[in-house]
Amino acid sequence: MALRHDPKRGVIYMLAACALFAAMSVLVKELSDRVHFLEQMFFRGFFALPVVMLIVLRRIGLRGDIVGTLRTKRFPGHVLRALTGTAAQACSFFALGLLPLAEHTALTNTTPLFVTLLSIPLLGEKVGIHRGGAVLAGFLGIMVIALGQGAFTGDFGGAARWGMVAALAHGMFSAGTTMLVRTLSSTETSGTIVLWQSLLMTLFSLFWLPFVWVTPGPLDLMMLIAIGLIGGAAQVLLTEAWASAQVSFLAPYSYSSLLWAVLFGWVAFGDVPGLSTLGGAAAIVLASLYIMHREIVLRGKKR
Repeated sequence: MALRHDPKRGVIYMLAACALFAAMSVLVKELSDRVHFLEQMFFRGFFALPVVMLIVLRRIGLRGDIVGTLRTKRFPGHVLRALTGTAAQACSFFALGLLPLAEHTALTNTTPLFVTLLSIPLLGEKVGIHRGGAVLAGFLGIMVIALGQGAFTGDFGGAARWGMVAALAHGMFSAGTTMLVRTLSSTETSGTIVLWQSLLMTLFSLFWLPFVWVTPGPLDLMMLIAIGLIGGAAQVLLTEAWASAQVSFLAPYSYSSLLWAVLFGWVAFGDVPGLSTLGGAAAIVLASLYIMHREIVLRGKKR
């Protein structure tokens, strides 16, 4: 049963989802020196599965057919989508162990920039001066953050370098995932896409588990389970948010994740972002919002 249009509820759900994702990131970062990020990914997927099932059941109804929802003629597309999603999550979890929370969040919010770039070769879209300029501004923001990390001096160490590379790779893989979802959604229901995504991503992370497994202590185990439950709850709230209001209305609120990252990074790790991080993050957010604005304008002209 579809949710009624309720922008206020959508904003509340979006803000709550961003807060929970930031809280999950704190746990991932806290465990990064004790539990391999691939092991964390398994717990993230496995313990979020029941929550994903609840989302699907809510959409198809309690009498709905889960097996029927899994039926698809585009299984290779779902596999590819899960592969890009797994790669994006791996890059994000890996980067969390190397970068301050605020820098990580700013750099992983570059997905709209990469979607615009990938749309040229993959979809044959023409990117005009407006969106092209916004992409350039966004990447200048990345350069500003890199400058603050010492990218142009001898202080740019291995951890910061690889952390930034991984965070940007997350943006690229996430953009690929976004484009695959657009393609799949032309014939597949959202329930089918979400179910296959969750099942396959959990399976892929299970494959690597024997090679990286470290038996967690009681406290670490509780934190790992919390990563999955919090991530699943955030996914529910995000789904409810998008069902409650238009994407163009809610998108600006999704960048509240940066505010949560600054707050949680300061409270949990004592990290205070510098001017370069704040300035670069602002450039990335503004560029992404302008790209969204131009896409809305262009869609309106095509009608």
